[in-house]
Amino acid sequence: MEDVRLEREFTVSPQVLFDYVSTPEGLLQWWGPEGLSVPEHDLDFSRKGPWFSVMVNPEGQRFKVSGHVTHVDPPKSVGFTWAWHDDADTRGFESHVTMTVTATDRGAHLVIDHTGLPDAEAAENHTKGWTSSLRKLERLAG
Repeated sequence: MEDVRLEREFTVSPQVLFDYVSTPEGLLQWWGPEGLSVPEHDLDFSRKGPWFSVMVNPEGQRFKVSGHVTHVDPPKSVGFTWAWHDDADTRGFESHVTMTVTATDRGAHLVIDHTGLPDAEAAENHTKGWTSSLRKLERLAG
């Protein structure tokens, strides 16, 4: 199993950052790598329960991921399972993501821990995807 950890600093309050990583309104502003849209979703990490998103690239390829929100501790952390779907909409290998927000002198610190990935290639691909998504969040929340 492989794990990924990404950390970023933001100049917004912990509550504002937590809203970006937990509410549908916040998530839809940065969810998914750059260049992808999210036309279908149930992205709400402010409550326990199922979630999904379908990301679409400019060529029309669809990438569906889904899971279950496992914990919500506002404004500190949210956790959820994560599994990609294949072309037949069958869920694949399941991993887990935790987003943790802490206060800093200048605003807030975000840690994304994506754990239990099946191999180094999956970890590398998820690092690229999260890094691209975080660039979008950095443009929004500084």
